Amino acid sequence: MSAARTTRPLVIVTAFAASLAIGLLVMLWLAGGFRGAAPAAGVGGPFRLTDQTGQVVTDKSLQGRPTLIFFGFTHCPDICPTSLFEMSEVLRAMGADADRVNAYFISVDPERDTPQAMKDYLQSFDPHLKGLTGSPDDVAKVLAAYRVYAKKVPLKDGDYTMDHTALIYLMDRDGKFVAPFNLKQAPEQAASELKHYF
Repeated sequence: MSAARTTRPLVIVTAFAASLAIGLLVMLWLAGGFRGAAPAAGVGGPFRLTDQTGQVVTDKSLQGRPTLIFFGFTHCPDICPTSLFEMSEVLRAMGADADRVNAYFISVDPERDTPQAMKDYLQSFDPHLKGLTGSPDDVAKVLAAYRVYAKKVPLKDGDYTMDHTALIYLMDRDGKFVAPFNLKQAPEQAASELKHYF
């Protein structure tokens, strides 16, 4: 048997095992199975940022409503616009109840994401979405509080992109972390799930 024919089944089995393990980890996290062992309870904390209209938003702003938070950046080519579109679809599916939810897009790239840049970028998405940014120090604090990975990656043309955590954080009415929110479902189903946290 040739090396290629021997290697192919091994690659398939390895890929399947890896996807199974990742799927199991995600399911355990979504189900809260890691809450006792992982630092999920330590997700979140004090922050002070500015939205796209120049208004100050702090961790106190989360209280009283369930909150969806996505960390990304306006120069993101694919994951960020896709996630924000999915968030927008959930907010649309909520109808008038969307006014009872906080939805934040927090920049991991304060160097380029000014309030005006966030305002221009968010015009393509649901108006309930607020874009938050701040000084590099302020952004670093919120990234640390939410345990967000974010790293500048240089590009060949001298520009850069950002590698970052791409979870949707669900916070309850007290501003406490619940779990990653699943947007990979019908918007109506996700909207119904979110309403449980009113």
